[in-house]
Amino acid sequence: MNSLEKEQELKELVKQKYGEIALQDKADNMASCCGAGGCSTEVYNIMSEDYQHLEGYQPEADLGLGCGLPTQFALIKEGDTVIDLGSGAGNDCFVARQEAGVSGKVIGIDFTPAMINKARENAEKRGFNNVEFRQGDIEHMPVTANVADVIVSNCVLNLVPNKDAVFKEIYRVLKPGGHFSISDIVLEGNLPEPIQQAAEMYAGCVSGAIQRSEYLDLIVNNGFAALTVQKQKPIEIPDDILNNYLSAEEIETYRNGDARIVSVTVFAQKPLEAGVCAPGSGCC
Repeated sequence: MNSLEKEQELKELVKQKYGEIALQDKADNMASCCGAGGCSTEVYNIMSEDYQHLEGYQPEADLGLGCGLPTQFALIKEGDTVIDLGSGAGNDCFVARQEAGVSGKVIGIDFTPAMINKARENAEKRGFNNVEFRQGDIEHMPVTANVADVIVSNCVLNLVPNKDAVFKEIYRVLKPGGHFSISDIVLEGNLPEPIQQAAEMYAGCVSGAIQRSEYLDLIVNNGFAALTVQKQKPIEIPDDILNNYLSAEEIETYRNGDARIVSVTVFAQKPLEAGVCAPGSGCC
């Protein structure tokens, strides 16, 4: 299998997994291992944070799939155009709408059809006419260039095989002087091979993560300025999950080692100056 086929296989895995999550009943979701309030036998819900204190929060749109609160750090202003990458059921979009106001616009992009349908239903129920959801791949966003004041994303880029392509798209879509605030999962040190290779862990945002230093280098190398790590926290995988992949001895070695899974919220800006070289233009 070549690299392109492997990338497509991973994308289909993620689409299938998150499609299943989107179709779950809300009450069942919260009561089971597949929701933010459930047990720890699913990986994708052990990293989520509490949104309830944020204005604009809509519980029905919160599936507990994030790993941070990027909208809290995104410096969204009244009238801004905001794009949310991997918008899911609309949770971060609705919080962003509260910040951008009625004069602003929020666009959610997700490549899982069931998530798009769920988000649209949530927006229509609330009469949110300045929030729209577009199905598409964030490596090839269905958005014109230089349109966004702010881009946010919550625990999504780690699911994408070609992260460099996503940062190039973010650069293209942001207005000069625009910025992003992205929460994501990165690694420090080397995870045990069984965890890195496990498909379920990939869909749970862990096996698709890259080294923290590599992640930050991608941002700088794509022309962004003012790079800041706004928040970070370690992510602990419970033993009942690790038992599916590692022996007791391997778990002990992992716990005592220097490898860490970390949630980071990262801010960076597209330079305002017209003379700054853009990635891919051939001038740099």
